[in-house]
Parts: sequence; structure tokens; C-alpha cells
Amino acid sequence: MPAKKLSDTEIAALLPKAKGWSVAHGKLHREFACKDFVTAFGNMTRVALVAEAMNHHPEWFNVWNKVVIDLNTHSVKGISDYDFVLAEKINEIFDPLPPLRLPGSATGQ
Repeated sequence: MPAKKLSDTEIAALLPKAKGWSVAHGKLHREFACKDFVTAFGNMTRVALVAEAMNHHPEWFNVWNKVVIDLNTHSVKGISDYDFVLAEKINEIFDPLPPLRLPGSATGQ
């Protein structure tokens, strides 16, 4: 299914659901700070695999533990539904859920 360019109204409605993302220079934008370079680069590698599977590739920049990501869809010349799908997947990679703590368990699962 081809990407659908989103209107400003649609972007404004979806943005609150895209935790940590904003619009900057006509692109979805987010910056991540990881604990170190290995973690940052590892997360970028995981994003690369997802992006390749989607055939939707981010613009990004990395220095040591910092990763800056911009998303837009060149084929529609703007922000599309694909950008929000990839942003959600990126959040899952960079912001994983904390370990589940079970009652009576000091270490979790």
C-alpha cells in the first residue's frame, strides 16, 4: 500500500500518540540519549532492520551515545502514515518497557 501524505490536522492529531516526537523542518523529529555508544549503535542497527523491512529509511545522525532521527516520506514530499508507524517502532526499540516485577520477586522475570 502506498504511503499517504498527512495533512497538518492529521499530523497534529497523531503527534500526541508519538511519545517524544515533534515536527521540525517538515519532518518528525526525536533525539535519544543512550547509556553509551554500543547501545546507541545497537539500537540503530535494530531500527535499520525494521526500516529495511518497511522499505522506509530514516535520516539520522549519531555521536557517541546520542542518536537524532528525522522521518519524512520523499515519495509524498512530506510526513506520511509510514513515518508514524516507523516512529512507533523506533520508540519500542529505544524505550523498551521496564522488566516486569512480580509480587515476591526481587529480580523480576
